[in-house]
Amino acid sequence: MTNKIHYQDVDLAYYRAIDLLKQMISTPSFSRAEELVADLLEEWLRAEGIEPIRKGNNLLLFPAHFDPDKPVILLNSHIDTVRPTPSWTRNPFEAVEEEERLYGLGSNDAGASVVSLLLTWLCLKETEQSFNLIFVASAEEEVSGKNGIESILPELPPIHFAIVGEPTGMAPAIAEKGLMVIDGTVYGKSGHAARNEGINAIYEALPVMERLRDFHFEKESPLLGNVKVSLTQVNAGTQHNVIPDKCTFVLDVRTNECYSNEEAFSILSRVAECELKARSFRLNSSALNDKHPFVTRAVMLGKKPFGSPTLSDQALLPFPSVKIGPGDSARSHTADEYICQNEIREAITLYIKLLDGLNL
Repeated sequence: MTNKIHYQDVDLAYYRAIDLLKQMISTPSFSRAEELVADLLEEWLRAEGIEPIRKGNNLLLFPAHFDPDKPVILLNSHIDTVRPTPSWTRNPFEAVEEEERLYGLGSNDAGASVVSLLLTWLCLKETEQSFNLIFVASAEEEVSGKNGIESILPELPPIHFAIVGEPTGMAPAIAEKGLMVIDGTVYGKSGHAARNEGINAIYEALPVMERLRDFHFEKESPLLGNVKVSLTQVNAGTQHNVIPDKCTFVLDVRTNECYSNEEAFSILSRVAECELKARSFRLNSSALNDKHPFVTRAVMLGKKPFGSPTLSDQALLPFPSVKIGPGDSARSHTADEYICQNEIREAITLYIKLLDGLNL
């Protein structure tokens, strides 16, 4: 067993975080195939004298002295990665330090958040706080899978507040857009293209698409702006000489916190006046009061709250949460992904300042 980390010793926590992140980068962890990195973290924790609770490829940590009379704060980030693009010029599974950067797949999204939050938990777990601090390293975030954070929520005590680690430059995202994918269908009647036969489903679909393009939701969010509706796929026809009797399309809908996904779907159904089917209503928008004690602390420390257009596991959490972590969202899912090493040091330092002595 290694020496116990004291929460004042940020340098030691930083060095351990870097070392663990290197091991994670070297261990492939694609969504729905995170077994090896989950094994790695489990073994690493046991070497620290900590027995994690494992469910699938998710790991849950409780403090040794859990007080049921205190509120609970959840620290969470994900261990899965997307697959590397062909444009990588480096080995995505080789952790390389170069000019204060650490390169490798998942370094920025979201390995840096995982190790920073985990070491923060280790630093604070033995300190006396007004809350219980628990940690979850979750799977399947990149695919919004049901065997990720959603599967472990029933194992958790009532959560009063959560910190979700994603690359935000350690600025607190106090609002996040939701996602809803909708399949639309417009029907016509088939006929021979050479004769004046049938009803062309493509032409029938054009005014539907125009109405959806020109429609604007009434309620606008101060942080997230309008609900964004994008037509992203269209398909019709079977061959050149047959009038298509069906035209299908896909809508990518990014909701703000003013509307639940169900509400937005109902409104779009009235606008489209055709057959619409939502693939899921699970991934709703979220928002945190800007007067929340955590947000107030972040502002005092010079961090500006913002609204995030990108989706995370925050969408699946049925309790107040904030998205904040080291790195830059623009580096996520890109070739030659990297994290600046000082971003991890800053993250651990800032997480501790934000949490130590916090009163919910």
